[in-house]
Amino acid sequence: MISVNNVSMRYGAKVLFEDVAVTFTVGRRYGLTGPNGAGKSTFMKILTGELEPQKGTVVRPKKLGVLRQDQFAFDAYRVIDTVIMGNGPLWAAMEERDAIYSKPDLTDEDGMRLGELEGIVGEEDGYTAESDAAILLQGLDIPDELHDRKMGELQGGQKVRVLLAQALFGKPQALLLDEPTNHLDLDSIKWLQDFLLKYEGTLITISHDRHFLNSVTTHTADIDYQTIITYTGGYDDMVMAKTQVRSRLESENAQREKKIAQLNEFIARFAAGTRSSQVTSRRKEVERLQTNDLAKSNIQRPYIRFDQNRPSGKQTIEFSGIRKSYGDLEVIKGFEGMVMRGEKVCLLGRNAQGKTTLLKCLLSVDPDLKDKDFTLDAGEIKWGHAAEIGYFPQDHTGLIAHGMTVTEWLHQFNPEATTEEIRGILGQMLFRGEEGMKPTQALSGGETARLLFCKMILEKPNILILDEPTNHLDLESIVALNQALQRYEGTVLLVTHDYDLIDEVGTRIWHFKDGEIEDFKGPLSEYEGAVAAVR
Repeated sequence: MISVNNVSMRYGAKVLFEDVAVTFTVGRRYGLTGPNGAGKSTFMKILTGELEPQKGTVVRPKKLGVLRQDQFAFDAYRVIDTVIMGNGPLWAAMEERDAIYSKPDLTDEDGMRLGELEGIVGEEDGYTAESDAAILLQGLDIPDELHDRKMGELQGGQKVRVLLAQALFGKPQALLLDEPTNHLDLDSIKWLQDFLLKYEGTLITISHDRHFLNSVTTHTADIDYQTIITYTGGYDDMVMAKTQVRSRLESENAQREKKIAQLNEFIARFAAGTRSSQVTSRRKEVERLQTNDLAKSNIQRPYIRFDQNRPSGKQTIEFSGIRKSYGDLEVIKGFEGMVMRGEKVCLLGRNAQGKTTLLKCLLSVDPDLKDKDFTLDAGEIKWGHAAEIGYFPQDHTGLIAHGMTVTEWLHQFNPEATTEEIRGILGQMLFRGEEGMKPTQALSGGETARLLFCKMILEKPNILILDEPTNHLDLESIVALNQALQRYEGTVLLVTHDYDLIDEVGTRIWHFKDGEIEDFKGPLSEYEGAVAAVR
């Protein structure tokens, strides 16, 4: 159990939360929600003890599992050792034991201490530690051949999965996971969901993956109105309950205001007359009925709508014989196909299977969008009549030039657009008022993503190619993107690990595995049914 008592946190004039009192109970799984900037990560650091609250106290269990955000802190250690470090007492005992055994001569005191240390190792399941750690790593798609490698040799996504295994190791009494699904493919997310559903301690997780939250959490702790309110159920349950409560309060206030207006009218008409007792009574009634000031929600919802200048030809793209290798690794072994206007193709598969590579292959014949450092090994690619492409790459580095404002950067893509049109688009994506004058070099990851969507809204392409577009978006923005893609009448090629986005948007699946690409004409639900039938 984790207990939070009268905790407050503010930065200057901005209040994140005030006098929060909440208990996280054993056996329950909590989603910690709220928009970007609401204070989720700050509150999580308070729970772990990494950050002291400005006011209040936190009571936590002795053994916490925490997902570390510093990918480079363990670069000098073996992968398997990094996982075992998740159990602090066990790792300390093993290190001290190994240091004693390395001595040329052992004293009687060393012998006694070794006995104590062996007892700790036994109590903490140290004799099966490596095999237990290996099982966690395998579930998170870290193959056996990497277990003895140094962390510094791993890619960023692999490091995240190792740190996730570290948090899960050692049977912690509470798990605190900040964005555990980042950089995980669908198979790894499914494994993690199954693991957490069996976990018997207290779980608190921050995630922008709506499907993950709905699948795993039993309760939702929502940061809003400068406090934290706990709701029963997953994310969708919280949104429904929160909306109902807000609507009820607003309705009650509206009814009170109407009644107050009627009473004040009576008071104004008869205040100077002979009905003084009735006037006094109504004044007391007005005081009793005074409406409650509803705290302002800090949730901001963008409005995304993708339109087309004109439809593309019936055949959006046709390609054949696409091949791409990196050294001896053949990532795409020959792929051919055709995408028709209006299809929404989702590219699925584990990480590093070639999804981004295929998008780069298809764009390699476009002089404006091709990656200058990328070469296609083989293949013929033909984009259809009137094809206009909007591209959202996974790596945003260098896409937004520095030295100009947000408004200036966007306006250059359509100089004929009016100032009001530019401001309107920026406002839709939460760049309101002075935000439009923000220097481009000061943009956060989420702001950069939203500005790239502004460009697509302005240019109105008839084909959208989106490579991991949700990486820096909060839940409200992801839901808005989901709805926009469902409404969009053009063609979509989409790489994402967001299950709901794939399930609700996709009409066709390309599944990547070992250089081969399976082309399934149908949505995710039908694809999963076909795969289950084969198994």
